[in-house]
Amino acid sequence: MLAALLPFPALSAERVVVLGGSVAEIVAALGRTGSLVARDSTSTFPPEVTALPDVGYVRALSAEGVLSVAPDLILAEQGAGPREAVAVLQAAGVDYVTVPENHTPAGVLDKIRVVAAALDEEDAGEALAQRVAEGLASAEARAASVPQRKRVLFILSLTGGRVTAGAAETAAEGILELAGAINAAEGFSGYKQMTDEAVLAAAPDAILMMDREGDRSVTDAQITAHPALSATPAVKTGDILRMDGLLMLGFGPRTPEAAAQLHAALYGAR
Repeated sequence: MLAALLPFPALSAERVVVLGGSVAEIVAALGRTGSLVARDSTSTFPPEVTALPDVGYVRALSAEGVLSVAPDLILAEQGAGPREAVAVLQAAGVDYVTVPENHTPAGVLDKIRVVAAALDEEDAGEALAQRVAEGLASAEARAASVPQRKRVLFILSLTGGRVTAGAAETAAEGILELAGAINAAEGFSGYKQMTDEAVLAAAPDAILMMDREGDRSVTDAQITAHPALSATPAVKTGDILRMDGLLMLGFGPRTPEAAAQLHAALYGAR
């Protein structure tokens, strides 16, 4: 599988561009931050990577902007785009490696091994994968021990009175499962708007959101003023939670930490 993803591995890459926050985290965890010459706007951890040139949002890239830093390796999470920009990058004579995106424990380990192979850091990658695997196994055991799982609604945004939630096949559902919760958004996949009737039927015990600032933030006041959300068990008990978005949804080396934090927020220390 790795051979198919890495047709031309950059064994001595010295100028690396990362496109995707979890990819940057993996590169840093492998001790290769010094090889980075640019990053996308979602790559914000560890903090030192934010000093690098920002080539734009991972799904709205300019090929010219990425190539302007003269990379010899581009590490891009699956879903980077637009497709036209990716096609230009792949045809530019620079090694381009697609890092698979699968919001499961196995998917995290695949990511680590793909990035490590691209950087010729297989030994360090396997050591990192083993450490992360132990943390993920602990998270799964902790989740399995929950006697009564809470129903949690992950809200991506609240615009014009419409709730956009994360359902099946999303990182939101993946982290909820690892934390021992049930995704209250059912019957669809991806991040989509829910009707007020669907929100009421979801009946979440807790509401989970990214900890954002500015125009994309959702305040408690907005939640409690919403006609459907205000009637949910979550709002009635004040169980409204927020977490750092990259930590929660990145599915990288810190995912065991994210699962532990969310579990503790939902169920208390156990």
